[in-house]
Amino acid sequence: MEPKIVIMLFLCMIVILLLVGTPLKPVRFIGYGAIKLIIGALLLFVLNAIGNSFNIHVPVNLLTSSVSGFLGVPGVVALIIIQKYIVV
Repeated sequence: MEPKIVIMLFLCMIVILLLVGTPLKPVRFIGYGAIKLIIGALLLFVLNAIGNSFNIHVPVNLLTSSVSGFLGVPGVVALIIIQKYIVV
């Protein structure tokens, strides 16, 4: 598709949503979850950058990002323990 068509489709969808309205709770919940996943991926990236000298590497995927994003630092510590002692 051409970029002009894609932009027009997005603009039309935005106008329709503004006219019809959308419940804010589901949109807020999805946005909150997406932000948590991004924060989790960033935490794992920092862990892998710093932990490289300590031979710590936790793969960054959807599952590990969600664990570290929703649980925070305890989730990252749990992933490190799982990586070191359970997954050999």
